[in-house]
Amino acid sequence: MSSTPRVAVVVGNPKPLSRTHAAALTLAERLGGADLVVDLADVAGELFDWSSTRVTDLVEQVAAADLLVVASPTYKATYTGLLKAFLDRFPHEGLAGVVAVPLMLGAAPVHALAPEHGLRPLLVELGASVPTRGLYVLDSQHADPAPYDAWFETAGPLLARPSTTDLQVVSA
Repeated sequence: MSSTPRVAVVVGNPKPLSRTHAAALTLAERLGGADLVVDLADVAGELFDWSSTRVTDLVEQVAAADLLVVASPTYKATYTGLLKAFLDRFPHEGLAGVVAVPLMLGAAPVHALAPEHGLRPLLVELGASVPTRGLYVLDSQHADPAPYDAWFETAGPLLARPSTTDLQVVSA
């Protein structure tokens, strides 16, 4: 793994440049800045066109990331269909070697476990490593640094740990 991980962001909100988009960029900045931002609202019309080279290219770029922020508004207690349609383009283990962070926004605390209950299992199924608890941010607090600070206090050190490829094996 390189010393500076390549950070990708995927935003599954059907509204372009949404609060979800802003929250994802805020989180990505805490993680070293986004090298790639995929706002799925920009390619929504192509997601079900399996011949779309634009979407295929985005899938390849996301799969090449070291660190991936996957963001969605909470919709009917889970992530959006737009996000699911994009993630369905990845093959089995298509995110192997990628560290992923689930991020969801919602109107009320009642859905605070949505990133853990819905998004984490999907990312793990695709082969991503999800070493931290997902982040849930209230819509009304998406611009407030407090929820990111609180999450980063415990998650940051877990994401900063060296990968096993960075460790040296010493023989006795």
